[in-house]
Amino acid sequence: MTSEHRYDRLKEVKEFDSSKLSVKGLLDTGIKTIPRFFHQPPENLPSTQPKKKQPQLTVPIIDMSQDRSKVVEEVRRSSSTLGFFQIVNHGVPLALIDCVVNSMKSFYEQPNEYKMKFYHREVGKGASYSTNFDLFHSRGASWRDTFQVRMSPMEPAWDLVPEMCRASIADWDKAVVDLAEELMSILCEGLGIKSDKLKELSCLEGRLCASHYYPHCPQPELTIGITSHTDPCILTVLVQNEVGDLLQVKCGEEWADVEAVPGAIVINIGDLLQMMSNDEYKSVEHRVLANPVEGARVSVAVFFKPSNQEGLYAPFPELISAEKPAVYQEFLLADYTRRFYARELDGKALTSLYRVDNTKD
Repeated sequence: MTSEHRYDRLKEVKEFDSSKLSVKGLLDTGIKTIPRFFHQPPENLPSTQPKKKQPQLTVPIIDMSQDRSKVVEEVRRSSSTLGFFQIVNHGVPLALIDCVVNSMKSFYEQPNEYKMKFYHREVGKGASYSTNFDLFHSRGASWRDTFQVRMSPMEPAWDLVPEMCRASIADWDKAVVDLAEELMSILCEGLGIKSDKLKELSCLEGRLCASHYYPHCPQPELTIGITSHTDPCILTVLVQNEVGDLLQVKCGEEWADVEAVPGAIVINIGDLLQMMSNDEYKSVEHRVLANPVEGARVSVAVFFKPSNQEGLYAPFPELISAEKPAVYQEFLLADYTRRFYARELDGKALTSLYRVDNTKD
């Protein structure tokens, strides 16, 4: 019998998950090669993709202290093309950004015995620590660990959050809500609709804070930090440390690096806003490469979406006309969310499932 036939991926994944070691814990055992279930299909690996010239397009850096009309125009342009931008002079204290990133890094680098107390996959509990939410659905696991906390509409499950992170996550949430309210207002102005439209639809109230930890990978050519995907939300607000330029955004058929700019906050459009804006704003595929250096990349993201899972959503009526008909049908948010978490991250945006098929009679 060949090794291919002897390999039982599900068995190895179950054993790894039951051990509660996580990627960092696995690395701490001194491994020099990564387990086979972390090997990615060739099409997911940058090293096996055709070598092309790096696109000239870079992720814009927008100075939020500029004149309001200029900020609106730059955000509109970036959201309508690349779907990604970074902001500086945003009013969020740099000390607050450093605090939330460093507190999460501190947790991930605690002894395994401590972290194991938080490791589980019961997302309904409100806070969870695990490796790959799609571990049992994916063809290849990604080299990262994740801690996430549901911040709203229900109160966070603080007893399930490590003590060293509680205050920084709470402080970060307050700051990021204020920032997201301003950004949503700017995005609405860019669409030509009333500035508080997204706020009225409770898009500030459904918040998930997720931190990813990307430790050194002994064989980065065989795996990835997070596979290509789009975000299941209205808006993502992300901060990161400056270990490697590992975050990449898809530009056509090529990939552009998102430079780690000190003090900058990364913003990207999610699937829900692409659909509600009737394709005016773009939710674009992005990925994180496996980390080839010794330090760990740490990111903290907050995903914003409406709090009403049973609500029906559709393109804004103000954007629909005879010249610009609706690109998407009305959809149930709970249906979209269920579909997202029932599959692996594979780069295929769910937005296509809700497109209006104008070829049908």
